[in-house]
Amino acid sequence: MRTVHNTMQRKTDGPSRRQFLQHTGAAVAGVALGSRSPLAASAARKIRIGVVGGGFGCSFQWHEHPDCVVEAVSDLRPERRDRLMKTYRCGKAYNSLEELVQDKRIDAVAIFTEGPNHVKHVVEAMKHGKHAISAVPACMGGGVEEAELLLDTVKQYGLTYMMAETSYYQQPTISVRKFHEQGKFDEITYCEAEYQHAGLEVLYFENGKRTWRHGMAPMHYPTHCTAFLTGVTGERLTEVACHGWGDDSPICKDNVYKNPFWNESAMFKTDRGHAFRVNVWWKGAHRGCERAQWIGHKMSFYCGHPNGLGPTIVRSAEGRREKDDAGFARDLPEMERYEQPDWWKTDMLPEPLRHNSGHHGSHTFLTHEFVDALIHERQPTIDVDEALAYTVPGIVAHESALRGGELLKVPQFDSAAGTTPGSPTVA
Repeated sequence: MRTVHNTMQRKTDGPSRRQFLQHTGAAVAGVALGSRSPLAASAARKIRIGVVGGGFGCSFQWHEHPDCVVEAVSDLRPERRDRLMKTYRCGKAYNSLEELVQDKRIDAVAIFTEGPNHVKHVVEAMKHGKHAISAVPACMGGGVEEAELLLDTVKQYGLTYMMAETSYYQQPTISVRKFHEQGKFDEITYCEAEYQHAGLEVLYFENGKRTWRHGMAPMHYPTHCTAFLTGVTGERLTEVACHGWGDDSPICKDNVYKNPFWNESAMFKTDRGHAFRVNVWWKGAHRGCERAQWIGHKMSFYCGHPNGLGPTIVRSAEGRREKDDAGFARDLPEMERYEQPDWWKTDMLPEPLRHNSGHHGSHTFLTHEFVDALIHERQPTIDVDEALAYTVPGIVAHESALRGGELLKVPQFDSAAGTTPGSPTVA
């Protein structure tokens, strides 16, 4: 099992690029976004990127980045290729990813293909010498073994990999990360995250045929939740017990994933001994959200809730007391509304990217982070270790739900350690 390192330490105290390449064959260990000015002088050459996948792949800003050029695009379907060409003002298109990666002018590939193909397509890109960013999840259909393949591929070719997880760069998450770095929580002792998205069945069929999303296990798509904790504190998820709920829907009875659940709820334990509750729900009487709440010793932060309560800070009581309905005296914490800054308006981004974008303003940050990491030869914030730390816990959580909520250990991944993680085991 790979050794777990504190992510924040790993991002700042790692070896130099030359040392890291010599010892592991992986890409440079680097620093998190914000520790260097994104407005530093641009390199003489631009990153030439190929964009694959004309659905979600049209949602990013590669053509707006001052250090990036969209060299080519690709999709299996002509209408989607046309959409990519129009979005990125690009005159070169290929019929497939397999054709695109042979273009020697391309430095990196943005992979926004079907979830079960992400690892396969990252491998294909890196075999041809291309850096890669992929949509979430990093891996799904092949379980822990597929996670191993992704990690081994990145190490083998010494190229940069990043996962485009939006929750890492949501505006509230950036705020919470700053609060954490400033020590305002004192310690985050508990966290809850929820990705609730009823109505996804409209994506299960296209032209009368099943898509890759048909019957997908909720916990195979966990990163919109797990990034909220791991992407803030750096702690790793080490154990999980998960429960699922399904009904008599044909979708729960017949799908390629053999998944019987619409909704899954997991309780994780972290390597710092904290509890972390995660809900991924596809069905039910809820309004839908992608949010979290971080409970600390001195301060807590609550993302805006779809039922109406906006972003809120709660601070520990300082001399204020109240009586509950039974007459017992207790401390009265202080609650205040938080005015969420638009971080995308600041110098965290180059000027052309300072506009709102998808998933709570995260897309321009993801665009910039990948390009800037390549330009400055550093590791991106959501590198392969981080991506697997968000993804693999969900794979194990689903296995726990299939076993009736059995407590299971979560394998740990570290590209610098060089050992092979085991399969999920009984805790």
